[in-house]
Amino acid sequence: MNAIADSRDPAPIQLGHGPRTLEIFLEPTCPFSKRAFEKLQPLSSLVGGDALTIHVRLLSQPWHLFSPIVCRCIVAASATEGSREAAIKVLEAVFENREEFVCENHCSGPNLDLSLTDIARRISELSGVEFSETFELNSVTSTVKWHTKYARQNGAHATPTFAIDGLINDAMSSGQSIEEWADLLGLNANK
Repeated sequence: MNAIADSRDPAPIQLGHGPRTLEIFLEPTCPFSKRAFEKLQPLSSLVGGDALTIHVRLLSQPWHLFSPIVCRCIVAASATEGSREAAIKVLEAVFENREEFVCENHCSGPNLDLSLTDIARRISELSGVEFSETFELNSVTSTVKWHTKYARQNGAHATPTFAIDGLINDAMSSGQSIEEWADLLGLNANK
């Protein structure tokens, strides 16, 4: 199938709208990315959406064999009418059902027999988001490429990787609490 030209652009996947920015580079089948993703909404609530903008950046990892198709599904969801919220629903569904989208030891097991269409269908069913129409858009391809190029230019290789106000911050990790993240961001909790 050929990609389809369309004016629908994928929406940015972000929380909040504050002047401080946290970019988090996630791979949607990575267990450490899952742990970090689950803290994003609580972090936004803790420090306030007026203080912090959280940008989710997708970073496909080649050893996670289905990573490229999963990332494309997330971007395709962000191009639907549900936009950002649809993309977040897809991310939540993938993280909640990780075992559906990974291979044993990254190279074996029953999931190895799945086609890319099977994976996209599973994601749509598990998330309740229908993105088959937007999946083939040129704007989705361009956005997937943008995420990859942006991660590369910023030196993000592992997931999750965190950047505060545009600079990679190696002091942040998925194992920390949201309070520790707030301290690293220099943001006090809402009181």
